[in-house]
Amino acid sequence: MKLIMKIPKPDEKEINKLKEETDKIILAIKKADRNVEVFIGGSLAKKTIIKKDKYDIDIFVRFKEDKDISEKLERILKKAKLGAERIHGSRDYFKLKRKDVFEVIPVFKIKKPEEARNVTDLSYFHVSYILSKMKKNKKLSDEIITAKTFCYAQRCYGAESYIKGFSGYALELLVSYYGSFLAFIKAIAKAKNQIVLDPGKHYKSKEEILLNLNEAKLQSPVVFVDPTFKERNALAALSKETFLKFQKACRNYLKNQSIKFFKQERIKEKKFNIILEAETDRQEGDIAGSKLLKFFNFLAREAENYFLISRKDFEYNKKAKYYLKLRRRKERIFEGPETRKLQNILAFKNKHKNVFIKKGRAYAREKIQFDFPKYLSRFKKKNIKVMKDMGITKLKIIKN
Repeated sequence: MKLIMKIPKPDEKEINKLKEETDKIILAIKKADRNVEVFIGGSLAKKTIIKKDKYDIDIFVRFKEDKDISEKLERILKKAKLGAERIHGSRDYFKLKRKDVFEVIPVFKIKKPEEARNVTDLSYFHVSYILSKMKKNKKLSDEIITAKTFCYAQRCYGAESYIKGFSGYALELLVSYYGSFLAFIKAIAKAKNQIVLDPGKHYKSKEEILLNLNEAKLQSPVVFVDPTFKERNALAALSKETFLKFQKACRNYLKNQSIKFFKQERIKEKKFNIILEAETDRQEGDIAGSKLLKFFNFLAREAENYFLISRKDFEYNKKAKYYLKLRRRKERIFEGPETRKLQNILAFKNKHKNVFIKKGRAYAREKIQFDFPKYLSRFKKKNIKVMKDMGITKLKIIKN
């Protein structure tokens, strides 16, 4: 089976424009501090960037000294007048105010991956490894772009905690390992058990990998020992839910090759009868996205007491949209106390009208007569503290 369609890619003009903007930023950083080393990372450096409305460019600044490198980089960017916003994470980095997303990340200049203090310190080695693979396989760049475009279109691209999907580097590793996009998706499509891969041959066997890697890094459906650092699973962020979603897409594509699998479709709003919009005051990006998703799951669980939810979906881009297809339940059954606890039974009967006894325990049957807007109003009043703790500042229905 051969790939017969033309996959959408950024044109030469777009790439050149990104490179020009990147070069200007690097020049400004070097003028502000001539002692630092700057390199381009991510997809632009590895020539695996995919077509998007907004591009993400990673610029790494390497420091030798053992000090707070985020603080030092902040001073450099301020001196360079690049309009940087500090983003908090396992190590703080900076986002530049541009049309596309330019992130400037401080890293330590290390000689060996084992010296890394943060996963970002490995980025230099990641770029070198993938470029070395591309020298051996001239078609690899196009194969990776195809895989990334497919994954992005299926909404499985991104290691952020509100996506829990495939990072760009993870896809580069997988396609490098299997040799092509089709070989990669065929392997995913037929997988029945956890996939365990170690192309760097850091371990003697699968059993040794499972014994030596941290248990938390072994929970993902795919364990890929990072060729540049044996203690890291490059796919640790991948969840079972996202994997199964991607696996289904791979199987469907192999049955019917179509360009539609490479174009991200908007969520079809007509399939849902309730759409909500939510906002949080948490830091934009992974933190805000994960909070908004966590709150959506909580809201859906609570709503299932009163409504049958047959379909749901989530979308995040600064704000979140919650999509629900639901219908009201006829009634709700409340579990009460055991019949031997007479005082509690009397209190339960005072609170509920339609009480019945089953297997030594009291239950109450309550008809549900309110619609979702009324339910949401009650939910918000009941869960003021939960919403405050999650930083939810806005929750409203935009389709009912």
